[in-house]
Amino acid sequence: VQLQASGGGLVQPGGSLRLSCAASGSIFTINAMGWYRQAPGKQRDFVATITSAGSTDYAYAVKGRFTISRDNAKNTVYLQMSSLKPEDTAVYYCYAARQGSSWHMGDYWGQGTLVTVSS
Repeated sequence: VQLQASGGGLVQPGGSLRLSCAASGSIFTINAMGWYRQAPGKQRDFVATITSAGSTDYAYAVKGRFTISRDNAKNTVYLQMSSLKPEDTAVYYCYAARQGSSWHMGDYWGQGTLVTVSS
């Protein structure tokens, strides 16, 4: 499975941005897809996940501001980020979890996309 993330960039505090992650390859082996992020000098942290059936989970820090969605026909997961804060600045990594794996752990990883929230 290959994952291609896109959509990062520079945005002002309070602004919005949408990340996309397209999956290709052995898609039938995948259940959950989601996102982690890693700020400079910090560990990689879970952000959000969505299963093929549409169940979702979010990190407390982003709940109510970020929305994860998925287009199974396009094998693509989206992360709509709103009310962005400077502390959301990080490299965002998409992941995919195989059937039977934890929703919150990646078996496959995409390249990171940088999100910078700054005025």
